[in-house]
Amino acid sequence: MIVLIIGVPGSGKGTQAGALSAQFGFTHLSTGDIFRAEMSSQSPLGRKAAEFVNNGHLVPDPVVVEMVASRIQDIQEKRYLLDGFPRNLEQAEALSAVLAKQGVAVDLALFLSVSHAEAVKRLGSRLWCGACGSVFNIRSLPPQLAGKCDKCGSGLIQRGDDGAATVQKRLLIYEEMTRPLVAYYRAGQILHEIDGDRPPEAVSGSLAAIIQSLLAAR
Repeated sequence: MIVLIIGVPGSGKGTQAGALSAQFGFTHLSTGDIFRAEMSSQSPLGRKAAEFVNNGHLVPDPVVVEMVASRIQDIQEKRYLLDGFPRNLEQAEALSAVLAKQGVAVDLALFLSVSHAEAVKRLGSRLWCGACGSVFNIRSLPPQLAGKCDKCGSGLIQRGDDGAATVQKRLLIYEEMTRPLVAYYRAGQILHEIDGDRPPEAVSGSLAAIIQSLLAAR
């Protein structure tokens, strides 16, 4: 089963993807993790992506698709969950083409619908560990020790692009990309929209019920 999670920044994609992967045994594929791993290893793709990142530019769709496709091809059992990819219609169409060559397709697209007000609150409360990449939230997932990462003990920071003004701009840009993406998977009759404004536990329950229903029908 191939599942993907769609949502604006602050919708809880990473949190929910991690929980669902643990519950159902999915391989969790986060584009952020893939990027960091490729650039850290200085692979040819990683070096190519680093050229754009280091110059403050978005990594072009072809490079993103190539990085994700490379990771997908390494997975023997086609049972994984994509988090943060695809981000736009072009990436979705490219993903479909990559999977078609393997004789598979996306089985389920989960859309976490979150209001701008809630997304701004969540992003403004988000803390990052620069050492290991862990993410915390002082409202919903606080670290055990204030200002310190639970996993590695390093100091936590707020990313510059999580400031209120930047967040509003990011949300508008992402929404423009998400609308056609949601329409694409809705047309394919594999999209489920979930109210992401609710507490994480409630959202997790709804997502798990959808996956369990799909598994039972197979």
